[in-house]
Amino acid sequence: MPIVPPFRRWPYLRLQQRLERPLAPITVVRGPRQIGKTTLQLQLIESLLAGGVPPQRIIRVRFDELPSLSRAKFHEPILRLVEWFETAILDATLNEAARRGEPAFLFLDEVQNLDSWDVQLKFLVDHATARVMVTGSSALRIERGRDSLAGRIRSLEVGPLRLAEISAFQGLGGLTPWQEENNWHEWLEGDFWRDLVGHADRESGGVRRAFRAFSERGGYPMAQAHPDVPWSEIAQQLNETVVRRVIEHDLRVGERGRKRDPQLLEEVFRMACRYIGQSPSFTRLAEEAGRALNSTVGVQRIHHYIDFLDSSLLLRKVERLEMRLRRRRGQSKLCLCDHAIRAAWLQEVVPLDPEALDRSPHLTTLAGHVAESTVGSFLCSLTGLSVAHLPERGGEPEVGFVMTIGDHRIPVEVKYSRTIDPERDTAGLRAFIGKDVNNAPLGLLITRPDAQAAVSLPIVAVPLPALLLVR
Repeated sequence: MPIVPPFRRWPYLRLQQRLERPLAPITVVRGPRQIGKTTLQLQLIESLLAGGVPPQRIIRVRFDELPSLSRAKFHEPILRLVEWFETAILDATLNEAARRGEPAFLFLDEVQNLDSWDVQLKFLVDHATARVMVTGSSALRIERGRDSLAGRIRSLEVGPLRLAEISAFQGLGGLTPWQEENNWHEWLEGDFWRDLVGHADRESGGVRRAFRAFSERGGYPMAQAHPDVPWSEIAQQLNETVVRRVIEHDLRVGERGRKRDPQLLEEVFRMACRYIGQSPSFTRLAEEAGRALNSTVGVQRIHHYIDFLDSSLLLRKVERLEMRLRRRRGQSKLCLCDHAIRAAWLQEVVPLDPEALDRSPHLTTLAGHVAESTVGSFLCSLTGLSVAHLPERGGEPEVGFVMTIGDHRIPVEVKYSRTIDPERDTAGLRAFIGKDVNNAPLGLLITRPDAQAAVSLPIVAVPLPALLLVR
């Protein structure tokens, strides 16, 4: 095995528990490219070997590096590889090994690149006992396999480094996340959020240092692992290994029968970076893309390319809240998985740290959009949480995000300025809470770390670093 980084991200212990005591035979880890999914696999394999599991009981295959596996003449590659593994390495069937108390571990990286991967895995786990972990950087293709794998799969999403991870990664001092597990009912209590803010205040020194590092370089491990490398070099690496990999590689391995244009995809991603944290109409995006490329671009193509970027997890498309009204197409809020991707692609750094932002006051409005995107992406990355947004309609103010927990909804507004107007800046929250049909016990106002927000219950002001410390 290659040398494995010693730093272990937050999913490590959870995935280790799922391998040791599986509730379902297949664990799926999904996330954007270069976020650390492969490293997690290697760390888990290293842990199994250190714990006494013979290497003959472990097989790992990276499907994004073996294009021949997806050729038509190589039928059902997962099943063929497992047959070879049983015969040549394990010297037993998977069931024989499991009956001896020596189950095999199968690690399949970027498995969604294979046709019918879900059907092959369903057949495998329905007829054999093994512990399977798969990773994927395409949410769409992973989700398509969920139906056929119902009852056999547990998913976990891994996004950029969280604030506590950045602190540990950089050796800035230990930060403790406020909540480890998915106890969503706690989020419905105002005391939970006020206690979170108090927790962040008690660790304010470490929070400030970690948030400054996040503001400067975002949450990609490669950016935080090399703080001494100039940002220009980090930006080039992010563009090459993340964005261009999606545009030039993932575009080719998508659905067959669709003509795709990498130039258009690149332009759509550039527009998504410009409209970060906003909800532009797809008609406007089509017009702007047409002018940039000197061609006619249809709205449906914009829909398709935004969906593609969303499926790559580079972009989070936050849909409008659907209740009794029929959802209208368009007006999705565009949130990037990490603001560093925008900084790298557009070559424009927009700080979130108050001190850096005060040195560039002309970026205040743009920083507000970046903060909106950061909040949306962070909430969307939490497995099990439903997130939408509510645009302005019928004279009622917009609500940035709406979290749905059971039959309750929590409105969330982002106001990233030093001064908060307790009436104007909470109008959307108060209007939403005031409607009984929304069943909203409270509202959250996400602010700059140094903002003075004198709001009253049931609205709770939460500085952005404190929100990022909730998990």
